[in-house]
Amino acid sequence: MWKGRFSQDNTSLVEQFGESISYDWRLFPHDIAGSVAHARALLNSGILNEEEFSSIEKGLRDIKAEIKEGKFVFKTSLEDIHMNIEAELTKRIGAAGGKLHTARSRNDQVATDTRLYCRTQIDEISAAIHSLQKTLVAKAEQYAVSVMPGYTHLQRGQPVTIGHHLLAYVEMLQRDKGRLNDCRRRLNVSPLGSGALAGSTINLDREAIAIELGFDSVTRNSMDAIADRDYIAELLFNISMCGVHLSRLSEDLILWCSSEFGFVVLSDAHTTGSSLMPQKKNPDVCELTRGKTGRLVGNLMNLLVAMKGLPLTYNRDLQEDKPPLFDSIDTILMVLAVNTEMIAAMEMREDRCLAAASDPMLLATDLADALVKSGVPFRRAHEIVGKAVAESVKSGVPLNALDLTVIDPAYTDCMKSVFSLETALAARTNPGAPSAVNVIREIERWRTSL
Repeated sequence: MWKGRFSQDNTSLVEQFGESISYDWRLFPHDIAGSVAHARALLNSGILNEEEFSSIEKGLRDIKAEIKEGKFVFKTSLEDIHMNIEAELTKRIGAAGGKLHTARSRNDQVATDTRLYCRTQIDEISAAIHSLQKTLVAKAEQYAVSVMPGYTHLQRGQPVTIGHHLLAYVEMLQRDKGRLNDCRRRLNVSPLGSGALAGSTINLDREAIAIELGFDSVTRNSMDAIADRDYIAELLFNISMCGVHLSRLSEDLILWCSSEFGFVVLSDAHTTGSSLMPQKKNPDVCELTRGKTGRLVGNLMNLLVAMKGLPLTYNRDLQEDKPPLFDSIDTILMVLAVNTEMIAAMEMREDRCLAAASDPMLLATDLADALVKSGVPFRRAHEIVGKAVAESVKSGVPLNALDLTVIDPAYTDCMKSVFSLETALAARTNPGAPSAVNVIREIERWRTSL
């Protein structure tokens, strides 16, 4: 492709070092779609005639079919997916194939291909997140009013319900979908026609090309269009954030299925054993999810470090954008799928959850609220309840069994009525709080919106 300027071929080592066809082959459907749209613009501008365009279009469709069927032979000597397709097309149809690259560069070609690829993958990831949300909502509905402890600092804090806890992750995943949709909107502009960096003296109808490829508009600056990889960085961040959410869910489940918690039972189909200890049942799906999140974050850092010092416009460093992109997409799709399957099959142990939530200490804040309602300032109420908690710990008498009136005259006998999980949860009716009414309403809202 540049033989006129050079008198020597690259060495085999340079060829091996510089090739990207081993991984960018997966851009083939987008590369072909872009080439067909570009060829149509060449036809409309008079560079190609009808016969040449038809020959190019048919040749590209045939190559696409062969790649799909695994019959196409890729050559590392041709470096990338763009030249593999173009060279094969020219070999098959002759001179018309040599006209296809008129008024375009591999720079705007790869920028177009990766945008098209990211767009389709965002749709797939969003659909996978949607499926996981539906599974979590179904599980939340199953345990909508089952009581469990809520935690801060991994210490029991206040009672919530299992349904409320699971819906928290549905909220996180909804934000992930929102970020992906935002990213999709920003990346959906066509750089094709920007050439190597300054467009071309052969002016094609960029808007028509953009419409054919499903873009919303065209880029406004040819140099930015070629240099821009923001959309990949943004997508990798969004994937990383989704991975972080799934990692936090995994950590909850890892704790919950330990003997110390015993809140959840994962199915045998989604756990593994030990090669040494016959009794073991390990939450490997959760642990791998947690581990792969580091990989997702690492891929984001990989791209950001590669981009940080690049002058405008294209630099070969940008070839390194695709391995982290492809890896993160493959990883998050697998993680979402396997977690959806695992959560659908898991069972919560409501008895263990209820037993853990039945510690009267979890209602210490409710006791302080009762004092506030009787006219005690909250800071004073907090101190008074703290004294009762200290006495309970010291004496070994449960908080709800103490004679609170002895501890402080602000207490009244009727305040012992706060030590009821049912009453405590029923009182939490503010939007976002875990009363049964709220949780059931939220489940219905999610069922409708999903």
